[in-house]
Amino acid sequence: MSQQPDTIITLLNQQQAQLDALLLLLSHELTALTQRDAAQLDLLVEQKSDLLQKIATLDQTLAQFPELASFRSQDWFIEQVTQMDKTLAACKQQTQVNQQVVEQSQLTLQRLKNELLGAQGKSGLTYTSKGQPAVDNKGPGIKA
Repeated sequence: MSQQPDTIITLLNQQQAQLDALLLLLSHELTALTQRDAAQLDLLVEQKSDLLQKIATLDQTLAQFPELASFRSQDWFIEQVTQMDKTLAACKQQTQVNQQVVEQSQLTLQRLKNELLGAQGKSGLTYTSKGQPAVDNKGPGIKA
């Protein structure tokens, strides 16, 4: 096995741990989305934002590492980066799932809103320039 510099191994392990933590946060985010737990979602979004900032900062540190080019061809480095790529792909997949859940929730809320608007009476129901239903509340009519 090639000589592995401790500093870059530590940084790569730290980045892997942060990606694992991100994947776990995304899983918790899905749970909060399905349970419609807004307070938990706010907390998770804040944690996710902080973690993404840490990942970006560490990524910049790794990119500026002096001997990075010489390590890229070594097996231990390739193996570590491949594992991080797999975790990152899992994070992207989980993000897509979460996005679909959010979109479905928004569609459900839009349908509910449309039903409520329709229940207020068809006479006041109009449409905006974007085709969204709205209720016309211009008053009771002409007063004599």
